[in-house]
Amino acid sequence: MKRPIDVHQHLWPPALIEELRSRRQPPCLDGWVLHLDGEPPYSVNPADHDLTRRTAQEDGLVLLSLSSPLGIESLSPDDAHGLLDAWHGFADDLPGLWAAPGLVEPDLDGLAATLTHDRVHGLQVPATALATPSALEALAAVLATAQQADLPVLVHPGPAVPHPADDDVPGWWPALTSYVAQQSAAWHSWHVAGRSLLPTLRIAFVGLAGLAPLHHERLAQRGGHLGAIDRHVYYETSSYGTQAIDAMSRVVGVDPLVNGSDRPYAEPSDPGLGDALTRAILVANPRHLLTGGDR
Repeated sequence: MKRPIDVHQHLWPPALIEELRSRRQPPCLDGWVLHLDGEPPYSVNPADHDLTRRTAQEDGLVLLSLSSPLGIESLSPDDAHGLLDAWHGFADDLPGLWAAPGLVEPDLDGLAATLTHDRVHGLQVPATALATPSALEALAAVLATAQQADLPVLVHPGPAVPHPADDDVPGWWPALTSYVAQQSAAWHSWHVAGRSLLPTLRIAFVGLAGLAPLHHERLAQRGGHLGAIDRHVYYETSSYGTQAIDAMSRVVGVDPLVNGSDRPYAEPSDPGLGDALTRAILVANPRHLLTGGDR
């Protein structure tokens, strides 16, 4: 089997860590404790952001993703600029990186230039920016920079919905509630408005798009229609296993399923659905997502 591809991991460069520590409002780091508006304080393991250690764990191509729940993309340009520069400056040290846009006043020319870097493999956007069809339409010019560069877009959960400070929810709460709902909403927005706006864009939804395609029967009952499978829409597998991946393959087929682990927040796993499907998810399908070439 050719080298596997993991399209979704997280690792913060030292420059980004220092930028987060210099802030006094979320998103910010106090030592190694991360503070966000919508989530309880999170104790970061420094080893998770050690490039040498993490590189030793991998045997294939890894694409690193800016942590969109931080909300960096939606900060004011003055606040976002240093953080995004710190992130994109990491590209020189890595085999693969997703670019990230500032969304308040998008710099389309600057973003297009970032996408020309040979270690940048595509553009990541937070699902919160695609929450409705009209939001997707407003984001179309940003997404079009990736289409024009013949690079894919990765849709990643954005900031979690805030909850009352005295509501003692477990640490996994956002990942199973807000994140899933965001991915589902973004997928439905794309289903309604995306392809007509961006006819050749390759787009992948993290976490199997919150399992949105599995609701196609409910969609039909409520007046919608799944329609033909879009060969340029992909579903990244992180945090899911045998049952969910098998169920998705029965609705959208095998070809759109691409491997992503979300390391260090989750670990890579074998779905246990046979060698052919494993090769497709780990090698052929992600290569097609990234390059548009034959599987």
